[in-house]
Amino acid sequence: MKFRQFDSLRLFCLVAGHGSFSAAAQALNLTKGAISQQIKGLEETLGFALFVRRPRGITLTPKGQDLLVSAQNTFFRLEQDIARLRQDQSNSITIGLSTYLASRWLSPRLMLFMKHHTGLRLRLQPLVDLTNLQDEGVDLAIRWGRGDWNDLIIEPLFACPAFPTGSAAAGELVRQKGPDAAFAELTLLKDREGSHAWADWYAVAGLPYRERADTLTVPDPNVRVQAVIDGQGVALNDALVSAELERGQLVRLSEHQLDDYGYFLAYPPGTMDQPHLATFANWLMEQGL
Repeated sequence: MKFRQFDSLRLFCLVAGHGSFSAAAQALNLTKGAISQQIKGLEETLGFALFVRRPRGITLTPKGQDLLVSAQNTFFRLEQDIARLRQDQSNSITIGLSTYLASRWLSPRLMLFMKHHTGLRLRLQPLVDLTNLQDEGVDLAIRWGRGDWNDLIIEPLFACPAFPTGSAAAGELVRQKGPDAAFAELTLLKDREGSHAWADWYAVAGLPYRERADTLTVPDPNVRVQAVIDGQGVALNDALVSAELERGQLVRLSEHQLDDYGYFLAYPPGTMDQPHLATFANWLMEQGL
């Protein structure tokens, strides 16, 4: 029997990229039940399981991982063929990243690149959700985290350890009660649903981590920084907020940090076969912090 559920297969790739049914449902403006039902139907058609359901999310089965790689490669080649048929093979490059990283790290460096590569055209695409690049017309993306994603090719850009920050009042509370007791009274701000960053930090700090109902998800890093300054909670930030730390708008709340966190270049298979994209990617990886 011929396979015909290509819409469900694309949905499978998106769910795998998000790492949870809840996060995928939120991004696609669907219910978690609708996502789960489509994946279940796809698994029944395929005759094998794609995910292992766990209390804190999902993980790919070995066959699911194999299918993900195959599907992503196929979809990417299809996108390339469509672009070629449209005669849209130009030297333009679209890079997806947060406005936080664009303004604090990339933009000040771009003029040097443009000076030496006058034949390339760059477009910065502000993105909060950096999972479905092709639908956004993005060639390359820069992600924050540990680099443990399996939906795209991932290469380290530069290390940038994350540590907890808060307002001056939060800093005083930590000094009085210690981070464990103080954080229990403060709202933890997260970058996305399903993020393990806070759990990772608690483990590094040697503190017990408990799931909480009073966390607040603020996907945009610039908005998250301002929320911390305004006293709405505490968040994990990095060296890119050095100006706010120097001005006293933010206070570092602990010496413990996530040394394996930083920024990573993400792109679909076959991207580096295009010389203009490889040129820009190699330049990005040479920049450092």
